[in-house]
Amino acid sequence: MKKVLVCKETLPAETRVALIPDDIKKLSGMGFEFTVVSGAGVKSGFDDAAYEAVGAKIAKSEAEALGDAEIVVRILKPESAKGLKEGALHVSFLDPFNEKTLLHEFADNKIQAVSLEMIPRTTLAQKMDVQSSQTSLAGYVAVLNAAARMPKILPMMVTPAGTINPARVFVIGVGVAGLQAIATAKRLGARVDAFDTRPVVEEQVKSLGANFVKIDLGEMGQTAQGYAKELTPEQIAKQQEAQAKVCEKSNIVITTAKVFGRKAPVLIKKDVLDRMQPGTIVVDMAVSTGGNVEGSDPTKEVVTDNGVIILPGDELQRQVPWDASKMLSGNISAFLTHFYNKESKEFEVNLGDEIMKGCLLTKDGAIIHERFKEA
Repeated sequence: MKKVLVCKETLPAETRVALIPDDIKKLSGMGFEFTVVSGAGVKSGFDDAAYEAVGAKIAKSEAEALGDAEIVVRILKPESAKGLKEGALHVSFLDPFNEKTLLHEFADNKIQAVSLEMIPRTTLAQKMDVQSSQTSLAGYVAVLNAAARMPKILPMMVTPAGTINPARVFVIGVGVAGLQAIATAKRLGARVDAFDTRPVVEEQVKSLGANFVKIDLGEMGQTAQGYAKELTPEQIAKQQEAQAKVCEKSNIVITTAKVFGRKAPVLIKKDVLDRMQPGTIVVDMAVSTGGNVEGSDPTKEVVTDNGVIILPGDELQRQVPWDASKMLSGNISAFLTHFYNKESKEFEVNLGDEIMKGCLLTKDGAIIHERFKEA
């Protein structure tokens, strides 16, 4: 397999493209052949001419090129598996925990479906880690959005008219997004507090110049994939109350707590919002998976009765599509390169490789991934 189709995203809100011209040029040099759907990269800043300049063919529509493609790459999950060539490899985010029907359709049509979010978070697969590359940018944008909406500046400022104290930023959840949010807020001059259920991240928080808020929740840890383990109801209640005290004195609160494949825990309830200062900005980066903040809305800003402003933090990397596409393209390029046999000049689906085993969900007419076989 070496004929690759780069699809144009159909969701109006999606601004990224799966592969950028620079990476297509490198992959073409290895032996891959590319077709790009017209307009695929326009929202990211890459026009059709840029793709043609690196040797890619331009297709007027996805339907016109789908039947000949051996590898299909896109960002978001497709509406269906129809039109794909039997045996083709489909690579995208698939949301497999919530898309059982789509998985069955891939299997029934004998499509090999790779779910980007299921790529193992190992050292070897680090260059392919789409979750880290995209959430890092999202954490950066979350701080900028909050700073732009807040009725106060972030840095300390000494002027003849008086001294302005630095804004206080509280980051809940110190994964990739949280660490980037901390770093960005510090660069902008804010005083930053942070909390995570995994005590092992305390050193990382302090290395960025932030204060790690210690809350004794008992035995905690992280999954093999590096995600925080799910809390018990008792632990969540204890965390909520301890966090409330920090929220009350914060100007910006950014929540990033997601549990992979499950509904996000509610960490800030209405009674906590009621105790916060008017004008405080809360960015809920888990809003698309249920939300960490009670009353948050994935589609719009919410203002509480006491003037707290809750901003949706879903897919914030779409606000910086040039760099988001560059990073995502690098991840996908690394995946294609890893499984490309230079001697045969073919992409090979090698289930003996732990990376492929971790992210390939369907093959030969069946759902083969252990976590989804019972779907």
